[in-house]
Amino acid sequence: MSTAFKACFVLSGFILAYITYLLLGALVFSAIERPVEETLKSDLSALKAEFLNLSCINATALEVFLEEVLRANKYGVSVLENATVRTNWDLASSLFFANTMVTTVGYGHTTPLSDAGKAFSIVYALIGVPFTMLVLTACVQRLMHPLTYGPISMCQRRAGLQPRTASVVHFIVLLFLVVLGFFVLPALVFSAIEETWSFLDAFYFCFISLCTIGLGDFVPAEKPGQRLRALYKISVMVYLFVGLMVMFLVLRTFHKLADVHGWTAFFQLPSCEEEDEDKEPIIEREPDDESPEAEKASINPLDPSSQVSYNSINR
Repeated sequence: MSTAFKACFVLSGFILAYITYLLLGALVFSAIERPVEETLKSDLSALKAEFLNLSCINATALEVFLEEVLRANKYGVSVLENATVRTNWDLASSLFFANTMVTTVGYGHTTPLSDAGKAFSIVYALIGVPFTMLVLTACVQRLMHPLTYGPISMCQRRAGLQPRTASVVHFIVLLFLVVLGFFVLPALVFSAIEETWSFLDAFYFCFISLCTIGLGDFVPAEKPGQRLRALYKISVMVYLFVGLMVMFLVLRTFHKLADVHGWTAFFQLPSCEEEDEDKEPIIEREPDDESPEAEKASINPLDPSSQVSYNSINR
């Protein structure tokens, strides 16, 4: 089995384990939080009915009602009639919540309602965040050769460019494609699906999400009556994961660019070298037959007379 095949097999195992981990987290979150959400919805509906039955609404009753509405809205539960039919803790929504947690995007539009959910979130993120970073790193390491090292070498061979010029040209082209494919085009799609979003709002959402800032002022698939809501949320999950991987690739490519221009050496930073595990020697080296004298010389210490001392220096 070749080294490249082993690396692809291990990477596939990482991705499969990551998807399984997300599904497991989604099932646990849904099982814990959905009953609590249903209880909160029923309490809010009862409070709304009681509020409407009052013949004369006073300031105290209004304040109590508003406090309960705001508290429920904090956990993603709305008092509006057309928003109570959906849940924030079905499988797709729980999967989306688990994905935003372990990728550290964290929109904050949905939060755990129960103490058990909060405790599980701590344990889940404690394992999930490093696991996500591991999977992203493994994917980017496999993409560096076909998308960074390979194109730079091709620019040097076919276009006759110097290493510095080739790295700059490659980085500009890569940055243009990333902005076009992961910011402009997705912004057009989001602005078409989300009726209340302008193109600037959608572009802003893409930037905030892929930079893992996640302010939560724009969250997809949250409007009432959203068609194919589950498929939409899963598609956004895939976009976030692939987008984060591409952003990491851009950072690694910029690191390579800094190496070629000597910036990392100037600032005493570690260099971005190609992975040895992806390199296969062209000619297999055979072990050299060492003579007994050479083997003995490698074991015995050096003769003290052959060592350089202060007295041996010519003055």
